[in-house]
Amino acid sequence: MSQIKVLFVCMGNICRSPTAEGVFNHMIHELGTADRFHLDSAGTHAYHVGESPDTRAQQTAESRGVDLSYIRARKFTA
Repeated sequence: MSQIKVLFVCMGNICRSPTAEGVFNHMIHELGTADRFHLDSAGTHAYHVGESPDTRAQQTAESRGVDLSYIRARKFTA
């Protein structure tokens, strides 16, 4: 079975899109369906390429059991 590819996009890829990726990743792992998906996130601008998600986003996610530490910002490319 081929994987479902999901790309979450926001402007800088340090808060909204990595949070969405992390939450979705957490949910599919809890459901046992992670092997069916390939997840990624990206920004429309290159402001923060290579950076970790914003510390406030990471703290908020962590308080809900969601890890964002593995994500690094990148710019969307077609």
